[in-house]
Amino acid sequence: MKKSIVVLSALMSIALASCGDKEAASSAAKIEAGAAVPPPAGRTWSEVVTRTKDGGYLMGNPAAKVSVIEFASFTCPHCRDFAEQSHADVEAMVNTGKMSFELRPYVRDPVDMTVALLAGCNGPEAFYPLARQLFANQEAMFGTIQAVGDKVEALSKEPAEKRFAGMAELAGLIEFVKQRGLPEDKARQCLVDTGQVDAAVKGVEAANSQYEISGTPTVLINNAVVPDGSQWQVVKSRLNEAGL
Repeated sequence: MKKSIVVLSALMSIALASCGDKEAASSAAKIEAGAAVPPPAGRTWSEVVTRTKDGGYLMGNPAAKVSVIEFASFTCPHCRDFAEQSHADVEAMVNTGKMSFELRPYVRDPVDMTVALLAGCNGPEAFYPLARQLFANQEAMFGTIQAVGDKVEALSKEPAEKRFAGMAELAGLIEFVKQRGLPEDKARQCLVDTGQVDAAVKGVEAANSQYEISGTPTVLINNAVVPDGSQWQVVKSRLNEAGL
């Protein structure tokens, strides 16, 4: 049995944070966003996306005075709503160069892992457009999976090298991402990448240890958890106070 399978089994057996649970309290330090920073020539800051060492996707100026990190699950309806409500505001704030935004996938189950692997499969700069569409497809995906529930249960017993590709097929996700510019061969390669599976699992463990994540979405501003940050308007208010 490969290490990735052992780690994944451990992930599924521990008590992970639930979608929308109460978040950890944190002190609200004063934040000052400072002055706008010009983007690289010919681009906007929201077009600049890099993969971070923590497994997230950082949009914007890496040296921005304000950093926003969201731990989000692709199977969490609250995360879906947060993505829809925050998208336009986040891009506008990031484009000032005063704020960066990083989404770190917080995988809670095999379906979540499947979607996360596909969202990042076409590279960092394709992540956010595809992630938004995958969030928007969440309800339809759940309906497709529910219709083949017995097959999903059987897949959970398969090794990681088969589990996530099989899950993507059952959920209609391979055709979904193919229609959005991710070649099928590439998608299938990502779905059997046990290195990425290991990294995602370790990312959840690290987040739980460092921030005591108790629900998704959990949002950090300058590395401090925002109380009630699962609501975009709460986060937006804090950022507006900082000058964004």
